[in-house]
Amino acid sequence: MDAQRKKGLLDTCVLAVLKCGPSYGYELIGAVSQCIPVSESTLYPILKRLEAGGCLTTFKQEHNGRLRKYYQITPIGEEKIKVFLEEWSEMERIYAFVRKADEEESQ
Repeated sequence: MDAQRKKGLLDTCVLAVLKCGPSYGYELIGAVSQCIPVSESTLYPILKRLEAGGCLTTFKQEHNGRLRKYYQITPIGEEKIKVFLEEWSEMERIYAFVRKADEEESQ
């Protein structure tokens, strides 16, 4: 998959996981990887970019005697998911157009 397309999808997948509730890095990797494989070196820059864009906030909470950093979606992040879903119908039209052209070429 094209790196730029994947980047945008990863952002939305991270926000979708956070829409279900706050989460921490390792947990996010596991959840997002069910859809698109993601590593720590990919995830953390995404989280920093989403935080800088106001799409998520962070807080720390103790877990087994250590502080763990949690990420939480904001209204801006929720709006980003909404926009993604609204734009998806346009993507479906583009896909159908490309698919039709490919099928016609094959005949």
